[in-house]
Amino acid sequence: MRQGLLRGRGLQIYTWLVIAWLVVPIAVMILFGFNDTHGRYNTAWQGFTFKWYGKLFEIGDLTQALVNSLLIAVLTMIIAGVLGSLIGLALGRYRFRGSATTNVVMFAAISCAEIVMGASLLSLFVTLAVPLGFWTIVISHVMFSISFVAVTVRARVMTLDRSLEEAARDLGAGTWTTFRLVTLPMIFPGVLAGSMLAFALSIDDFVITNFNAGGTVTFPLWIWGATRVGIPPQVNVMGTLIFAAGVLIAVANALVARRRT
Repeated sequence: MRQGLLRGRGLQIYTWLVIAWLVVPIAVMILFGFNDTHGRYNTAWQGFTFKWYGKLFEIGDLTQALVNSLLIAVLTMIIAGVLGSLIGLALGRYRFRGSATTNVVMFAAISCAEIVMGASLLSLFVTLAVPLGFWTIVISHVMFSISFVAVTVRARVMTLDRSLEEAARDLGAGTWTTFRLVTLPMIFPGVLAGSMLAFALSIDDFVITNFNAGGTVTFPLWIWGATRVGIPPQVNVMGTLIFAAGVLIAVANALVARRRT
């Protein structure tokens, strides 16, 4: 009895330690977005202020880097969302020659080290004489995130009730109408989850982006370059806003899912 209580208490302590390990860096980032620093390095607390929120877009290069990251992430979300959803639908619905190989390739892309994928994509672009820049980053991000979307959508497709689609066809609905009015609404939670995952993976990627960026600078690349001279408080503010937006989207998604159930 006592040994069971000790194990339960130990598990609780371990859980809270893991949560703290994850939350503390975010809390420090949010806190130092309010730091009234007067020097180049934002590493020592010097007072509380809201002024950095008013000067959020004061650094032009940083603002452009954030815009680049957001545009790339949105394009990745759309392209990988569409292509990955179609792949996931095909793998979850049909059995065809090459489906097993496709599954292996997808999971290999998920488990592959980023440095390997970044180097291989760079070799591809160099071999094809493709200039490195904005669009090579988009292609790279789509390539490594499409598998996450496909796996998510496939899991959703495999739980669908096929009788609903059969009922729609018995009532005279064509293939496209059945997909648009029946299949797509049922798999949409998986499509949305996979697309948001692609967005999250894209906006904070550094390794693959660093290989294939060329002269284009994204938010993570700008921060990496700024570590040599000092990271301004605006970086913490932008990170805080991105984190807050992610939390709001997750909460909204949870509320919508609860209403549906």
